[in-house]
Amino acid sequence: MRRPTFPLRPLTPSLRAPSLAILVLVLGLPLGVTAGLATAADGPTDEAPGDTIVDVTGDAGNGFGIHHLDGTALYPPTDSEALAECSAYERFGHRVRCRTEVRTWYRDLADLQQALEHAHDAAIGATV
Repeated sequence: MRRPTFPLRPLTPSLRAPSLAILVLVLGLPLGVTAGLATAADGPTDEAPGDTIVDVTGDAGNGFGIHHLDGTALYPPTDSEALAECSAYERFGHRVRCRTEVRTWYRDLADLQQALEHAHDAAIGATV
């Protein structure tokens, strides 16, 4: 049996966006905390980066909306659309990996949405 000479099909742009958002969150939160500690000695800063996620709306079934501080928004596909794209992979293992990644992305987006709601509620409670 001859191995294919072509590389694995890269993720489509619609699947790359959620993975990028999750990657930024996973890597950015610990780095942001340590960076915040380093700048705390220099004094408070008034500006947050424009790519800071300020709101996540929707759900996996109907689609998420990821809103940034600079006014930009990202709308990844619904979970069913993303899972349907996974079916395009020829090998079973690749399809399984793709589906697992999609489920993880949408689970993490739901967790982020809940965390942002909690943070907004805490901020409102602190100002009252």
